[in-house]
Amino acid sequence: MAEKQSSSAARKSFFALFLTTIVLFVLSWLFVLRSTGRPRPLDRKVLPTQKLPTVFHHVKSQSSNGLRRAILVNNGGREEEPPKREQGFQDKDGAMNCNGNVKEPLKIFMYDLDPEFHFGLLDWRPQGGRVWPDFRTEIPPYPGGLNLQHSIEYWLTLDLLASEISDNPNNRVAMRVQNSSEADLIFVPFFSSLSYNRFSKQNPHQKKSMNKVLQAKLVKFLTAQKEWKMSGGRDHIVMAHHPNSMLDARMQLWPSIFVLADFGRYPLNIANVDKDVIAPYKHMVESYANDTSDFDSRQTLLFFQGSIYRKDGGFARQELFYLLKDEKDVHFAFGSLKNNGVIKAGQGMHLSKFCLNIAGDTPSSNRLFDAIASHCVPVIISDDIELPYEDILDYSEFCIFVRTSDAVKENFLINLIRSISKEEWTQMWEKLKEVEALFEYQYPAKDGDAVQMIWQSLASKVPGVKMKINKSRRYSDAVVPGKDGGLRSIPAPKNFW
Repeated sequence: MAEKQSSSAARKSFFALFLTTIVLFVLSWLFVLRSTGRPRPLDRKVLPTQKLPTVFHHVKSQSSNGLRRAILVNNGGREEEPPKREQGFQDKDGAMNCNGNVKEPLKIFMYDLDPEFHFGLLDWRPQGGRVWPDFRTEIPPYPGGLNLQHSIEYWLTLDLLASEISDNPNNRVAMRVQNSSEADLIFVPFFSSLSYNRFSKQNPHQKKSMNKVLQAKLVKFLTAQKEWKMSGGRDHIVMAHHPNSMLDARMQLWPSIFVLADFGRYPLNIANVDKDVIAPYKHMVESYANDTSDFDSRQTLLFFQGSIYRKDGGFARQELFYLLKDEKDVHFAFGSLKNNGVIKAGQGMHLSKFCLNIAGDTPSSNRLFDAIASHCVPVIISDDIELPYEDILDYSEFCIFVRTSDAVKENFLINLIRSISKEEWTQMWEKLKEVEALFEYQYPAKDGDAVQMIWQSLASKVPGVKMKINKSRRYSDAVVPGKDGGLRSIPAPKNFW
């Protein structure tokens, strides 16, 4: 009995000693940690600087019945609106603002393609072996009509060329560099939309249309360049804003960054929002300068003028025509370019509170940007639409979004539009006037216009492009510049794993 009690006491003593040791260890660890300090977070100053995206204050939004619109704010016990920034929305560190100003311009290497790919399509004839017009003395004009809505390629090329003669290149969003090794991205100056619009028809004496010939020549040229081989084309900018442009070449140039109007006619693996950039159409109607209108003076409630019977996803236009044609304060009519159609459409938009933007053959159309230029609140009925700059711009602050399945229900759309109050409409109308400059194309480019915003969108793709290029070199032969200026291949190790 005495032996059992002695054994039990020994076990208790051992357990007490063990607990005491654990407690002393924990206390000593805490003392060391306190005296030496906790690990500090990574100092971001040691990281390479990057161009930061524009930052906007967003008004909170709500969603109901397929509608997204800005929540009105006032001082009557409701949610307060974030304070507005000064003009330019300058970030605290001054890195970037909505006018597109950045600390360092995006560096672009542009190929000196033969004029047949760009200004030669505008009937410009080079002299003395020149590739580009002298912009100090001549700027070849772009053709009018529907050609203009897809003229993005023209404005971006002009801006790059102008950067070489700029008085203050450091204030530019993008600038041309002559050495591709210094460039963030590679620009391909092919006026593909113009090529489609003017040269896609095959003449009787031609085996192929000029548009097809140019695409084939472009693919052959690009894939032979060292810049393309080093990146697999991932850092190349290819413009294909017209939905039917680059139909033949797009499947071969798909690794590049496409500048598009939408993704309606592209497979997801060829073009998508992560890889590519959506650019606005150039609006056709005149901008509404000195707009003194208001809710009451715009007597037409809802406006649409354009093609009613469309294929593909445009069935909603026909459905809505029959639903709305007898509403007394709704203008829903067929329209075209004939008989001053653009001028009449602009006048109608200026007198309307809301303007319909309905999917047609493709998810997007120029009508949205005509509405913005007219300060007519857009009503977007296009489930697959992608919008320019949507990573920094909240369209629900100045647009109404309605799902197609809801819009074609009897009385749904008209009741929804009638439910929007004067105060709500006025807030969206004011916002339209604030953002309209972001969709303007012009030469020379101005702070915060469409040209600079597209460059800014392209700049946001650079980190992802660099990562893809670096990852692609992990297990494959690396192609690097050689001493003679050419390329040489470094084979991957056989037993890399």
